[in-house]
Amino acid sequence: MNAYIFPGQGSQHPGMGLQLYEQFPLAQELFRYADKILGYPISDIMFHGTEEQLKQTKYTQLAMFLHGYIAFKCLHVADPDMTAGHSLGEYTALAAAGCLSFEDALQLVEKRANAMQKACEQVPSGMAVILKFDDKTIEEVCASITEEVVVPANYNSQQQLVISGSEKGIEIAIERLKEAGAKRIMKLNVGGAFHSPLMQSAQDELAEAIYNCAFHAPICPVYQNVTAEPSTNADTIRMNLVLQLTAPVRWTQTVLNMIRDGATCFTEFGPGPTLGNLVKRIVPETTTECLGADGE
Repeated sequence: MNAYIFPGQGSQHPGMGLQLYEQFPLAQELFRYADKILGYPISDIMFHGTEEQLKQTKYTQLAMFLHGYIAFKCLHVADPDMTAGHSLGEYTALAAAGCLSFEDALQLVEKRANAMQKACEQVPSGMAVILKFDDKTIEEVCASITEEVVVPANYNSQQQLVISGSEKGIEIAIERLKEAGAKRIMKLNVGGAFHSPLMQSAQDELAEAIYNCAFHAPICPVYQNVTAEPSTNADTIRMNLVLQLTAPVRWTQTVLNMIRDGATCFTEFGPGPTLGNLVKRIVPETTTECLGADGE
């Protein structure tokens, strides 16, 4: 069974999508349509913008959505049997499965990016990744810090967990994790505490847009970040998408559940094999491929 997966922020780079634009008339049509919907040339920022521009949340999320969706539309040869996306990538997965129209998904992503940017500016916050350490200990350390906000945010693989919270909360957690034996911890260069309670204001703002948007029954199950389980009911999908901003991304569990349900090949649509590499770490014997990677 074909599992189609879509990345979130992190693998963006200058020039992303230009090869698709030059190769496929459909890509040209979709990029131009996106520029028209947004009212400014996001395609120009993707093709010719700087790395610093593409790091801005308001552009990054739109760029990653557009790259993933357009790569899917131009390069997939069969309908997916299941889809999933990491954080922002869940919107791309929903659009690929026909649950959201291209227009609606694009406008929700724009709303999400702007709401998250505002939330980031309210409280000094950040994220850190812990490598090759026990998830349970990380969870316990986060739970022990009650004076600040710090929570597990991204379960990326059995050997990679990202925490998210206030700047002070992250500092305390890093200190306690080192005391508990963690050897490899790195702060991430991100704008704020994604997938934590500090995104509550963004979640509240985005909820209205999500509940006012048309969701359709998808053509295949979509495995959602909040539960790591397959969803086919439009109302359930909508509810989980609202919760996603303050809840952890359960990517490890998602991949294992897709394997459980029959996935035999994971195809990533994005500018690089970010998720495919995580899938191989979670289940080394799994077949993965990346379509749409620039330069291929």
